[in-house]
Formats: sequence, structure tokens, C-alpha cells
Amino acid sequence: MKILICGLPGSGKTTLAHALLNLLDCVWFNADAVRKKHNDWDFSAEGRLRQADRMRKLADDSTGHVICDFVAPTKEIRDIFDADYTVWVDTIKMGRFEDTNKVFNPPEHYDIRVTEQDADRWAAIIAKDINET
Repeated sequence: MKILICGLPGSGKTTLAHALLNLLDCVWFNADAVRKKHNDWDFSAEGRLRQADRMRKLADDSTGHVICDFVAPTKEIRDIFDADYTVWVDTIKMGRFEDTNKVFNPPEHYDIRVTEQDADRWAAIIAKDINET
């Protein structure tokens, strides 16, 4: 199962992913770690699409539950990733990067919408929901 944790930079995606990792037997790919590995810090439209495709391939090449946390700011990027389960971390109204704020379109479809920065609480809710799915 591909699990996407998306939201603005600074919303708590990575903290939530880490808390969820402790509750699920899974693999975790963090966007910053993946960008660092590929030395690809290109946040142009093309760079964002390339990163979404890279994250999808990493998830597709893994087995079991796979958590990927990245901004995924547009519907097109979320469609490329093609998550089985989407968590929208909606805890802030503006991120720390103006260019990302401008392109971020909140997801219309998601499985869980996180509305407060309480990673352990939300991780428990998400893990229970995933295990029941």
C-alpha cells in the first residue's frame, strides 16, 4: 500500500511519518532525503514532476506498506504518485517557501485530513484506519 503524506513545508509531514513508522511495518521515503541522495534540489515545475515520479518508482519498487512524505503541491503531482492512501497534513495556512505556497492546491480527495500538530495521536488514528482497510 502506497501511503502519501502531503502538505505544506513545515506542516509536520516528516514528524507524522516518523510517528507512523513506529506503528506500521513499512518502508519510509522522505522527499528531502531522496533529493539529497540524487543531489536534485530543483523546485521548478519540471523538477517537482521528476521528484513525484521518483517517489512513485521508489514506492512501487517496495513491498508492503510504503510511506512517502512530500509536499505534492498539485493534483498532477498527486496523480503521478498514485497513492493508495492519502494523508493531508493541513496544520498551517502558509509554508516557509513562497514559491511552494503559490503552487500548492489542497487535495480534494484524501483519506485523512490532519488538522493539528499532534503526530502521535494522528499516527495512531491513521495506523488503525490503514490496518482496518
